[in-house]
Amino acid sequence: QVQLVESGGGLVQAGGSLRLSCAASGRTFSSYAMGWFRQAPGKAREFVSAITWSAGSTYYADSVKGRFTISRDNAKNTVYLQMSSLKPEDTAVYYCACATRTLSVLRLTRPYEYPYWGQGTQVTVSS
Repeated sequence: QVQLVESGGGLVQAGGSLRLSCAASGRTFSSYAMGWFRQAPGKAREFVSAITWSAGSTYYADSVKGRFTISRDNAKNTVYLQMSSLKPEDTAVYYCACATRTLSVLRLTRPYEYPYWGQGTQVTVSS
């Protein structure tokens, strides 16, 4: 089992920044990806970003590319999402997720490919 705990959400004005953290405990999969997804009210959960643990390869949704940066600290089993130049449309509950097998780039963007999820952290961007 893997436990994931997100933190760092909050209320910020448009143009501001936040850093989300996701601490993993339990069995960790050193070769597999961690992802960030978000879900706004009335909308489907969508891919935001992903990072592989070992190679450090990173992937981003077009909507956040250039504004968000994903990183990881393997020693702390923690993944971060640095969010800058935030927009009101970034408002959502943000979830981190852990994969348990190697995924292709396309599969990294699909929520159902991740069996473990955190409880989510709310990010609200005011205009």
